[in-house]
Amino acid sequence: MTIDEVALAAYLESAWPGFKGPVKAEKFAGGQSNPTFLLTHAGGKAVLRKKPPGLLLKSAHAVDREYRVMKALGPTGFPVPKMHVLCEDDAILGTSFFVMEYVEGRILWDPALPDADVAERAAIYDAMNAALAQLHTVDIDKAGLSDFGRPGNYFARQLSRWTDQYRASETEVIEDMNSLIAWLEKALPADDGRASLVHGDFRIDNMIFSPTEPRLLAVLDWELSTIGHPLADLSYQCMQWRLPNAGAFRGLAGIDRQASGIPTEEAYVARYAARTGIGDIPHWTFYLAFSFFRLAAILQGVLKRALSGNASNPERAMKMRENVPVLARMALEVIAKDGK
Repeated sequence: MTIDEVALAAYLESAWPGFKGPVKAEKFAGGQSNPTFLLTHAGGKAVLRKKPPGLLLKSAHAVDREYRVMKALGPTGFPVPKMHVLCEDDAILGTSFFVMEYVEGRILWDPALPDADVAERAAIYDAMNAALAQLHTVDIDKAGLSDFGRPGNYFARQLSRWTDQYRASETEVIEDMNSLIAWLEKALPADDGRASLVHGDFRIDNMIFSPTEPRLLAVLDWELSTIGHPLADLSYQCMQWRLPNAGAFRGLAGIDRQASGIPTEEAYVARYAARTGIGDIPHWTFYLAFSFFRLAAILQGVLKRALSGNASNPERAMKMRENVPVLARMALEVIAKDGK
């Protein structure tokens, strides 16, 4: 996938004060949703993130929301890149896009952190925990995000949304997904009134850490952010404790927590609870099962785009065909093991 560098340079010179062309755009290899490019220009480096081409599912690939939430979070002190410009004119590059600061640092693709020592692993996980607690205590009104989503009944609305998204991108009947959806609908807990800004895809490889220390510099990929229930983010991240560290998944199942320095799921949840003051967490099994379901629905959408020729990374996207039923089965195993 390439973009028109001449058209981009002309636009940025008019929309980004101080920018001077020419510009070279090189696509990052990772990413399944919104294609992302490293921009090299006279003033240094930047990052461009755009919607993919083709027919898209409703409300998906919302680069405008990504731009807005990161721009709002910057002044709060939460670690995000600086936003430069948002372009919603499809005539420039074919789809809307935004340009943000390039943050120099490490993206840690493997949550097991094989290249870190015990102390650094513990510090990295604590930095993530602190950032999640910080995000969930952001004053939404002061940040100018009071209309960024609808508070209340978050899981009911999300279950409906992702069921619809899954059905719209369904390519074959997966009985475990049908069973999982039916269980989630029956086990849906009553709304407890909690609402906060949520990231929606809070995991270690959506973050940039300092090159030399376990300090979190930036949280990326805010496409799924909204006003929602904070435990959705927490359970989604803790899902990685259950996923295998093999094949297409980058999880922590089978990793010796004590020897590695990585906290147990229970310890991580307890630290978050202490930082946010939320107390006990009922319905944890539901939250975990929902997280597996939601990820499966997202990956089904990636597969559908691959089959339609619109995937950012087609070869990797096609592998999602086998991962969707695996996630559904794992969710049902969580339900069977952890309670009804």
